[in-house]
Amino acid sequence: MHVQVNLEFDQLLKIVRSLPSGKLKQLKAEIEKKSGGEPTGLEELLLNGPTATKKELDTIAKNRKAINQWRAKQ
Repeated sequence: MHVQVNLEFDQLLKIVRSLPSGKLKQLKAEIEKKSGGEPTGLEELLLNGPTATKKELDTIAKNRKAINQWRAKQ
């Protein structure tokens, strides 16, 4: 079964913007697959690079707070 719908670009954009996050990611993956959009080296690095854990983020926040308090005393 094949259905063809004629939509203006603005209508299509409105539909895409209303998609939930998971479906939007799925659509983006399909578009990249069709267009052959391979990520560049920088994109690849950023997408596959390490991420901070909750514990590491807490440590960073505590250190930032301590540094700000130390700077305020001077």
